[in-house]
Amino acid sequence: MVGTLYVVATPIGNLGDLSPRAAEALRTADVIAAEDTRRVQILLDHLGAGGRRDVRSTFDGNEAARAEELAAELTAGKQVALVSDAGTPGVSDPGARVVRAAIAAGAPVVVIPGPVAAIAALVASGLATDRFLFLGFPPRDAGPRAELAGGLVDERATMLFYEAPDRVGATLATLAAAWGDDRAACVSRELTKRYEEHVRGTLGELRDRFADAAPRGECVIVVAGASEVARPALDVEAEVRALLATGLGPKDVAQRLVVKTGRPRRELYQLALALAREPAP
Repeated sequence: MVGTLYVVATPIGNLGDLSPRAAEALRTADVIAAEDTRRVQILLDHLGAGGRRDVRSTFDGNEAARAEELAAELTAGKQVALVSDAGTPGVSDPGARVVRAAIAAGAPVVVIPGPVAAIAALVASGLATDRFLFLGFPPRDAGPRAELAGGLVDERATMLFYEAPDRVGATLATLAAAWGDDRAACVSRELTKRYEEHVRGTLGELRDRFADAAPRGECVIVVAGASEVARPALDVEAEVRALLATGLGPKDVAQRLVVKTGRPRRELYQLALALAREPAP
């Protein structure tokens, strides 16, 4: 008989959030695939199920190869539990490749639900929950991050981002530049832990608060969607021409319009370069 892959959600901070089903899956699994073997050992010790266990490191760098290995174990009839560092595997964490390999091998996939930081932050933010868009970690580099924000300027759903503490200020600055200082938002940190905190305000207020003081702990940024007020269609070529007329070069024009238009920087640069080379009328 083929084995079952159990996708096990684990606590994002408070060990008391480990569900009885999750605990049972970890106690009885023949193989545990863990993003960080040290973290899962803490859970196993908490359950009194440590000792000699077949725990295999499964992270971004080795997941593709490990997925095939785990599929073979499932085919051999072993029960496999998949866990990430915290929360639900596959949600901004490794796990999707393992799930696909299990499905391809004909193995049942059973998800044992539990904590998800994005959902906890969304509910605590006080913003609309009827429609939301989870966007994971935004790009590290300013250019791609600005392109992402520009492309979402008319998004009506509440938006959720994960972010590292040292990049929260820069990301809030990008979002405020794209969507306006007055857009409602919330920064949640240390969810389920002793110092859990939800800082609510506008993007402008949060940008200023975290500009020079990075929060402690992993963060979730929740931002209200756009209002129902329709914006006129943007004439990108006219915008480029207007900025060129002020004396800006193609590179600076592209930089200024990335957030406003949501277009890729390279595309805007090529357009500005072409228009700048046009002969004067």
